[in-house]
Amino acid sequence: MSESGKIKADPLAPFQLEQLREASSRRLVVLTVRLLFVSFMFVVAVLPFVATASGSQKPIELVIVDHLGPAIATMAFAAIILIIDILTPKKRLSAVFGIYLGLVAGLFAALAVGLLIDLIADSWGLSSGDTALQYLTLLKMATGITLCYLAISIVITTKDDLRLVLPYVEFSRQVRGVRPLLVDTSIIIDGRIEQLASSRFIDAPLIVPQFVIDELHILSDSHDKLKRARGKRGLSILANLRSAKDVVVTVEATEPTDKGVDRALLSLAESSGYRVLTTDSNLEKIGLIEGVQVLNLNNLSHAVRMQAVPGAEFEIEIMKHGEAESQGVGYLPDGTMVVIEEAGQFIGSTIRITVNNALQTSAGRMIFASPSD
Repeated sequence: MSESGKIKADPLAPFQLEQLREASSRRLVVLTVRLLFVSFMFVVAVLPFVATASGSQKPIELVIVDHLGPAIATMAFAAIILIIDILTPKKRLSAVFGIYLGLVAGLFAALAVGLLIDLIADSWGLSSGDTALQYLTLLKMATGITLCYLAISIVITTKDDLRLVLPYVEFSRQVRGVRPLLVDTSIIIDGRIEQLASSRFIDAPLIVPQFVIDELHILSDSHDKLKRARGKRGLSILANLRSAKDVVVTVEATEPTDKGVDRALLSLAESSGYRVLTTDSNLEKIGLIEGVQVLNLNNLSHAVRMQAVPGAEFEIEIMKHGEAESQGVGYLPDGTMVVIEEAGQFIGSTIRITVNNALQTSAGRMIFASPSD
């Protein structure tokens, strides 16, 4: 097989191409914003010089000297902000909001302390030239900076406990219309979601978190043969879902938590108002405990499977003999075994049968029937 054939057969290739396009467009937008920021800061640095030079009688050299220091300070400040922005490529909204909230709280505290220090200076009768007033001014500035730093540090380190301080304030994404479905690794590897999507019974968009794709990728590269097959199957099914026209599938770039994929999935569903679609019964139970809506596809499968009540009639293909030569064995679409009395002669044929009894065993359900008259 040629190299191009291998690339086309790789189920991960569509996701890699899409992620590359999204990353390229994101970098272009960020670069444009940074260039605009530098341009605006340059205009701010040069504008006072232009205004002074146009209306002043001083020589241009003196005007440049007067405004050179502020202009350099402005551009240095812009450079520091730009370097900090470049060195922190992955910013979290919660961290930015925490810094802003801490800064506001620190400024209010600094204002209160500053008013107190000014009151002390007025009670002592200090004038503008006194050394003690200069030290009090330095104390006020140092106290303000310290309070801002402490407030930001406290908010950042205790942001998860913010609801205890503000129990009625909670910031979450508002979802309008049909709530999207978050799919986990088990539902993708299971494969039935592909047929369910093609049948148009899913009326909600499907969202695949990036950490689910990463987990499938890790499985596909595993040294264990079974895990490798499961990972490749999941990537192939996901690629088919992305190319399907009957369902909307989007990839959400969300980083997993240190506690695992399931915990990250539940946290994302809780914060975004999504639902989780899975075949993992344990994940369903955890979601029930934590108040996250988790839909188990196995429950739907059990609800819509054929009801085999005594007296019901349906057609089935006889696949093989039972324990007795006179018995025939067939299977329902969900895999339920049906034992038909006096049907050994119809091996390979489709006949109509009548249900006599149904038995639930530890291995599953078993139906006993006989050919219809």
